[in-house]
Amino acid sequence: MPSKEELYSFIQKQNNGILRREIAIAYQIKGAKRTQLRGLIKELKNQGLIKKTRSRRWIAADNLTGIRELEVYGLNIDGEPLIKPVDWEQQFPFPDINLKTQNKNIPAPGIGDILLCRLEKNEKGYHSARLIRRIDKTPEKIVGIYQKTLNGGIVISADRHTLREYQVNENSTDDKFDGELIVASIPNKRNRHEGVKVTERIGNASDPSAISLIAMHKANIRIEFSKKIIEDAEKLSSPTIHNRTDLRDVPLITIDGEDARDFDDAVFAEPDTDEINPGGWHLIVAVADVAWFVRSGTSIDLEAYKRSNSVYFPDRVVPMLPEIISNNLCSLLPYEDRACIAVDLWIDNDGNLKRHHFSRALMKSHGRFTYEQVEKSCDLNKQSSLKDTINNLFKAYKALEKARKKRGALELNIPESKVIFDESGRVKSLETIKRLKSHKLIEEFMITANVAAGIELTNLKQPTMFRVHDEPDVEKTKELLSTLKEFGYKPPKSKLFRAADFNTIISKTSDKKHETLIQELILRCQSRAEYCPENIGHFGLNLRTYAHFTSPIRRYADLLVHRALITGLNFSEEKDSSENLSEDFSKIFFEVGKNISINERLAISAERDAFDRYSASYLENHIGETYKGSVRGVSKSGLFITIDNPSADGFVPITKLPGRRYKFNSIKKCLVSHMSGSSYNLGDDVLVRVIEASAFTSTVIFEVLSDKSLKNRKKPEKRRNRK
Repeated sequence: MPSKEELYSFIQKQNNGILRREIAIAYQIKGAKRTQLRGLIKELKNQGLIKKTRSRRWIAADNLTGIRELEVYGLNIDGEPLIKPVDWEQQFPFPDINLKTQNKNIPAPGIGDILLCRLEKNEKGYHSARLIRRIDKTPEKIVGIYQKTLNGGIVISADRHTLREYQVNENSTDDKFDGELIVASIPNKRNRHEGVKVTERIGNASDPSAISLIAMHKANIRIEFSKKIIEDAEKLSSPTIHNRTDLRDVPLITIDGEDARDFDDAVFAEPDTDEINPGGWHLIVAVADVAWFVRSGTSIDLEAYKRSNSVYFPDRVVPMLPEIISNNLCSLLPYEDRACIAVDLWIDNDGNLKRHHFSRALMKSHGRFTYEQVEKSCDLNKQSSLKDTINNLFKAYKALEKARKKRGALELNIPESKVIFDESGRVKSLETIKRLKSHKLIEEFMITANVAAGIELTNLKQPTMFRVHDEPDVEKTKELLSTLKEFGYKPPKSKLFRAADFNTIISKTSDKKHETLIQELILRCQSRAEYCPENIGHFGLNLRTYAHFTSPIRRYADLLVHRALITGLNFSEEKDSSENLSEDFSKIFFEVGKNISINERLAISAERDAFDRYSASYLENHIGETYKGSVRGVSKSGLFITIDNPSADGFVPITKLPGRRYKFNSIKKCLVSHMSGSSYNLGDDVLVRVIEASAFTSTVIFEVLSDKSLKNRKKPEKRRNRK
């Protein structure tokens, strides 16, 4: 077993990071000593000496060192490239990296280029990158608009990072494509003069639905199901009550969004009559039995694994499963018999889970409700039993809320926005979603059911796809504390080791100017939640054991948890049934977890891309209008701005700031004009005007008209006199 110093030195030397199992192999650590190794790694992590990458590799926490791939994401006012790590997980801000080239004859890199560089960090904390070589950035496919020209067809890319035109191969030219969104491939990457080949026609670029289609194709979202999969889905049939618990008389109800079509969970609550649990509650969470319909190894199952999750766009849903399954056979529609896996949960008056019991059942939803209906306690005079059910749900939620607060789960309340469409499908407005108690109610019921699933499978020693959330990044938490000082808030004395520590910060900034921004900064500190068969707990929820169980219609991880429960609890009549979790599949659980985690990130990225494009679409009709906003990020090239109403993001290039010659202060994360004295800092209020907006390229450009920092100009009178 290496000492802590030896292990840290070893990890420092690994330019591309190292997996824990690779460390164990290097030091020949086996058996029970692996637990000691985990403890040693955790000590180094808690001291801020090492950190884990999204590929689960351990690297030294000085972060940007060694040989890395960097991407050119923009140019500054002097035309110098702005670069960031390819695997940078945050939307903004990007790190400040100075690119150095040893050969002046090398052509200047352009936006979108990928560079292999050696990253170094000097004593003052500044990063520099020495170019080793370029990496071919030619994409495998291009999504864009086909245009007919005198010299033949061209494709204009819909990616704002490239903003280039591609000549179309004559063999795939068709004048009928003019003005259409298309997908094109590059047959010969070494000879770009051959042109690209049109492989797919998406639709008319002026159609409002084209906005989501661009995001889908850019992210390679699987849209259509094959004919065989549809045919296989149409052959499926629902099970009978045979060997299932009958829950059809229990007044279970579904509570979802108004536009939801796949209802995969139903809830019920009643006071616990057990004398040893005074004030306690008996809950039931019933979840669609997707494993009955989607059997291991079938065409439907393989396609669901490739998709890994449903993807939710502002105007549509791309489902993980064919609609006949997601919207019919597995959807818990009102007054219809539906197969489910149910978990009975018994909690005490303080919301602590005392015991649970899983069963395979047949249920009937007694009502489909929206969050708004439940929140308003809608008129249920004709259904008094359901009114009692809803009242009990809220009472049980109050108990669960006590437990959440006691354990110190991370309490972020960052506003989310929703796209509102008119009758023609065009963007009518962008509205902020109000978070209701009914949302929190369902969230707490689902969390409790997921905890029970994780505990049950752990006790059964079944392979489990846990939902894990690692501790926050140490360097980012240091930046957060530094930012708090800049805002005038006194940071906590202790290090941020618990979710409750972040809640203390949130409570101190509540109802103050920077509340939302600080919550966003806290969110940026957090590691990504992932799916993994190794249980490291969930930091944000402050839970030791957590496994997604409640949404198997839209998440493949949940389907795996259902199969593991069916296997471990002998719910299937046949030992080798395809409803079970196959042994071969469970052996590659690490690979499976990595795949569905990657697909989840791709889906989130596509959803964000679509929303940004719809935001740009709205602002296309408001060019020249002014809005109040605030600075959400600062970089060498300009400011990232969020406007208040409507809630939308955009960018202010450094050339669109009042005054001249702004320099980026990488320590204070601000832009300062040494001529005028103006400064732009994180959190500053600004008044901006929309000067450019394009849904096609997902671009929103503002110019700053005025802000509070302008009054800090130094001696403006003398400057005017010199003129």
